Amino acid sequence: MQFTTLRMRQRGVNLIELLVVVAIVAILSAVAYPSYVQQIVETKRTAGKNILMQVADRQQQFFMDNKTYAADLTSLGFTANPLLVGDDGRAVAAGDDASVYSVVLSNVAATTFTATATPLHGQLDRDTECGALVLNQSGAQTQGGSGTECWN
Repeated sequence: MQFTTLRMRQRGVNLIELLVVVAIVAILSAVAYPSYVQQIVETKRTAGKNILMQVADRQQQFFMDNKTYAADLTSLGFTANPLLVGDDGRAVAAGDDASVYSVVLSNVAATTFTATATPLHGQLDRDTECGALVLNQSGAQTQGGSGTECWN
């Protein structure tokens, strides 16, 4: 009798149990993935904001030394003009697919400048809420998109 009872015990997982587990994993993934993608976008946006702050700091130092703002980024000690930035905030070579922002100076005069970080590649497609990040000589922070939390 004991031998018969042991044979009747279930072994392994049946198809219904497997489908329930797959459905639960799919639901969790559907909820978690958009949050994950948004976090990646915000992290890369931080790299764009940080490089703009570096540009503004160097512009202020240049202004103190020369009584005018620098006309291009190479005058501030950056490696290129325009400057391509990777997701870690460091300059990358032209044509590098790892670049997430292109930084340029515009409206440069003796007492004014505007630094703009324009998203590239995947960041361009995903960060439609903020788009380009803009910082000027007075510290005014704006963006190309309609987002309100871009600089927070």
